[in-house]
Amino acid sequence: MLSQETIFLTGFPGFIAARLIKELARGGARFLLLVQPALAARAREEIAHLSNETGAGAERFQIVEGDITGARLGMSEAEFERARAETTVLFHLAAIYDLGVRREPAMRVNVEGTRNVNAFARGCARLGRYHYVSTCYVAGLRTGVIREDELEHAAGFRNFYEETKYHAELEVERLKRELPVTIHRPAVVCGDSRTGETAKYDGIYYLIKYLQMWPQLLSLANIGNADVRLNVVPVDFVVAAMTALAGDERAAGATVQLADPRPLTTGELFETISHALAGRGSRVRLPKPLVRATLRLPLSEKLTKLPHVGVPYFFLEQTYDTTRAAGLLAPHGVSCPSFPTYVRALVDFVARHPKL
Repeated sequence: MLSQETIFLTGFPGFIAARLIKELARGGARFLLLVQPALAARAREEIAHLSNETGAGAERFQIVEGDITGARLGMSEAEFERARAETTVLFHLAAIYDLGVRREPAMRVNVEGTRNVNAFARGCARLGRYHYVSTCYVAGLRTGVIREDELEHAAGFRNFYEETKYHAELEVERLKRELPVTIHRPAVVCGDSRTGETAKYDGIYYLIKYLQMWPQLLSLANIGNADVRLNVVPVDFVVAAMTALAGDERAAGATVQLADPRPLTTGELFETISHALAGRGSRVRLPKPLVRATLRLPLSEKLTKLPHVGVPYFFLEQTYDTTRAAGLLAPHGVSCPSFPTYVRALVDFVARHPKL
């Protein structure tokens, strides 16, 4: 546990960041939370909630207004120097997580912002670990098995989100020569496996929302296929993994893929969600070329609720090796639950919260 650490964290009050802080706070750590000024009021409300829930005194959470895209991370010189002197653990989660993001803001936040955080890390005299949150989709247009020790490629990308996260991870990877760095690559993150709670309906929720419109009718024709696996992981697994590795010296210098080692095919995901919503599976499976072509039609977004930028991820022929992650997490008793064990929690949450 990180009981004596001072943790500097970016990305609060984001969904994953808030849950991560909640877990780390149980160990007695102190927090310096870099928060954009526009989100400061919300961040203070979240801190009050976290303090009540964990029993951690509010004095252990210090909000520092700033922005990773600015000089000195948008902090005053005094705040910047104090933060560098006090920080012993750094978590960098701040990024634009949007498949449809334009290149300029994605470069500014995801790449330039990460360079700024890296510069901050280099100046932290007491830094014991730097944790950077990347994504499995830095693999871009590569196909086949993606290993945890692989990064550089020239296969290209589906969007600027993937491209800029790739270049940001390259920047952090180079920093491993100087600092103890752990890079975390989550797959498609969904809600909590126990409560279903989430902050955004994307990824697997496109399929849930599609079937939810007319469960008995739409479940008849399976629009998934048996060739492609969509790797879905619940947020509580991702947070538990990062929390466990935060204090594990074996993870220093490692890149870990926080993915399901036994992901379902898109056809299996469709069947699993259909059983949860309609009480039965499909009657026919539509041909993959027909589904792909249909989802690209101009009207498909309105009819299926699946945006065009999300379509390629349901036909993505990638498998994420999790050998290193599994070996590091096993002694902590942390493993990814299988999708069928928590699908009910996800669909029930969506039913209770049609809009977020």
